[in-house]
Amino acid sequence: MSIAKGSVGTIVGETNPLAFKFIINKEVGRGTYIKAKADGREWALAQVEDVKRSNSAYSVNQLNDAARNYDSREMMIAEARVIGVTSNGKLHLPTSPARPGDPVFIADEKLIKATLGLAKGDMYIGMLRGYDIRVELDANTLVQKHCSVLAKTGSGKSYTAAVILEELLERKVALLIIDPHGEYASMKEPNKVGDFSRYKVKPRGYDATIYTPGEMAMNPRADRPFRFNGMNMSAREVAKMIPHESSSSGQLGLLYEAISALRAETDAYTLEDVIEQVVRSNSKVKWNLVGQLESLLELGLFSGAETPVEELLRPGRAAVIDMTGILPELQAMIVSRLLTDVFEARKRRLVSPGMVVVEEAHNYIPERGTGNAASTSIVRTIAAEGRKFGLGLMIISQRPARVDKNVISQCNTQIIMRVTNPNDLKALSKGLEGMTGDLEEEIKRLPAGVAMLVSNEIERPITVDIRPRKSRHGGVSTQIVIKEKAAGAVRASRGAEKRSGAPPASPTGAKAKRPGEKKASGLLKKVFGARKI
Repeated sequence: MSIAKGSVGTIVGETNPLAFKFIINKEVGRGTYIKAKADGREWALAQVEDVKRSNSAYSVNQLNDAARNYDSREMMIAEARVIGVTSNGKLHLPTSPARPGDPVFIADEKLIKATLGLAKGDMYIGMLRGYDIRVELDANTLVQKHCSVLAKTGSGKSYTAAVILEELLERKVALLIIDPHGEYASMKEPNKVGDFSRYKVKPRGYDATIYTPGEMAMNPRADRPFRFNGMNMSAREVAKMIPHESSSSGQLGLLYEAISALRAETDAYTLEDVIEQVVRSNSKVKWNLVGQLESLLELGLFSGAETPVEELLRPGRAAVIDMTGILPELQAMIVSRLLTDVFEARKRRLVSPGMVVVEEAHNYIPERGTGNAASTSIVRTIAAEGRKFGLGLMIISQRPARVDKNVISQCNTQIIMRVTNPNDLKALSKGLEGMTGDLEEEIKRLPAGVAMLVSNEIERPITVDIRPRKSRHGGVSTQIVIKEKAAGAVRASRGAEKRSGAPPASPTGAKAKRPGEKKASGLLKKVFGARKI
């Protein structure tokens, strides 16, 4: 059998328009993109799905055969799946199968980009795995048709999401980020860790404003407080801020009565006035309602100046709502009112077009049967109707099985990193078109920092080495166990300090306590600072 110059194999056996096998004569691995003539004319792009090695001398039938031929030739056969043929800028599947005996070649970069659809975008998120080919997504499509980033903990989902957000900010997209753990405040600072030369990126920081719904003293990362308008709230608005699990129909009825009475008496009232009106009631359920309303008041969400909704969506800037220190049930209620206000403002063209980013989405849009959240309804509405009004949605979660399937199915771009939980894999299979058993196995084996990209804009799911972030990553895990070598160095340092008579250095770099200075309690120290002598 003659071997064509530069070929990596020869097609053998039966073929069909969608698949073929070839004998490998050069090193080819699983996932390699190859090309062969389709219909005898155009190049068809295909991908190696499996590689098998065999040697007839070591088959089961010949193991005990004394006349076994040890000189039998070892053979490697690859199974390839045809992706398509590009003709006049359009992709189509070949109408007839590849010819047995035809050579197979490694696909060139131009054919890969054109056939997969990688040449259309402008958002650079990384390199096609195994190649130095940039993977670029279309920014308008990603925002308008929504996006999801799904992965198990530690696979790099927040890091990958931040890479996408960096690209959007550079294209002047307005971002509103719901951040439960304070991971996105670091976007203001340039990154110092990563293979910047290979991916050809330069570290930089971005324009991000960090808001806290709580007290500023309790969140040192925050730039500004986030506040709602607490004047003349309707009974419906107040009811949405109360946990439904702990409120009865009697309490909600009492709330409506109290606010109706206030509206009859005055043109302007606050949440404090609502509480006083409820206290005047003779109802037996009033104290439970008073407790819930006072919890809202103590949070400070309705005190001070209201945060203007137009401030939260500004082109090329990120507004980060840092929920650190806020109870989970209150977080969902804050998100519910915030996104309702933003969506209504966008429908009336009062704010810029942009994208809402929801981290830990399973807490805000839980799947039916896994929990309830006040924010579910508005997030579903944005997923279904946001495109018409120029409001995109990105959801990020480590538990795909616990995220509302209606919302996942509305996301045109799916970025999936390593997932191993059987329930999560089953959820992905239901939510993604074209999910096969082979893809599931591939998802289970993805290394950290590698993502599978599934999109209607790309002809086939591809794996991507995510580029380094340009801004600093704020989601680094805290080290619990200190390595023995590092611990030994700390002990040695302390021993030297004792021998020299110097006071021991604080591990955080803080000044040593002065004689006679009393130690402030943790909370007081955060609020008022260390007591001075």
